[in-house]
Amino acid sequence: MASMRTAAALRFSVFAALAFACVSQPAVSSPLLPPDHPVADRPGSSPAAAPGASARVDVVDDVNVAALGADIVLHTSVSPRRLLADFALKLRNIAYVRGGRELSTGFDCSGFVRYVYQQALGSKLPANSTSQFAEGDRVDKSDLKMGDLVFFKTRGKRVSHVGMYLDNGLFIHAPSRGKRVRIDHLDESYWAKRFAGAKRPDALI
Repeated sequence: MASMRTAAALRFSVFAALAFACVSQPAVSSPLLPPDHPVADRPGSSPAAAPGASARVDVVDDVNVAALGADIVLHTSVSPRRLLADFALKLRNIAYVRGGRELSTGFDCSGFVRYVYQQALGSKLPANSTSQFAEGDRVDKSDLKMGDLVFFKTRGKRVSHVGMYLDNGLFIHAPSRGKRVRIDHLDESYWAKRFAGAKRPDALI
């Protein structure tokens, strides 16, 4: 009898603890990029693959390319900015390749954003970061929105790198040789010192 009472008390305690945990969790106000908020990848580490992306992808065949774009075809009611962000996150961890513009080969920085805009919105951006910076409307850093392009001067005084803004200071890009598409923060020392400005492509105006 005593053991039955003990077991019942234990079950009640577990139930009460779970109920309290559920009630005490703070509410999250409409996260922009579910199912989880993107976080900056740690330089030098292998970033976790985004939902729908392979853990390590270097070359992808036509079937996988079609699969990546399936959600975009099916969900035409989603905003253009959201389409861009969702599609870009699926390409996270793709290898950097200089001059790369296709999923089958890998991407460089301008090739990455160009591919995202082409596949998600059917919009063609210029071929390189300098030309991309010359087009669209200038955007203040404080007014950045999902899908805007952020530019950097990583070599000298000219714009030489581009990424796509996500949210909360985060942007996604193809960094450099030996690295993969990843997420970084604009306030990180390296990027903050080299920030050249932001542009809003015509497709988002």
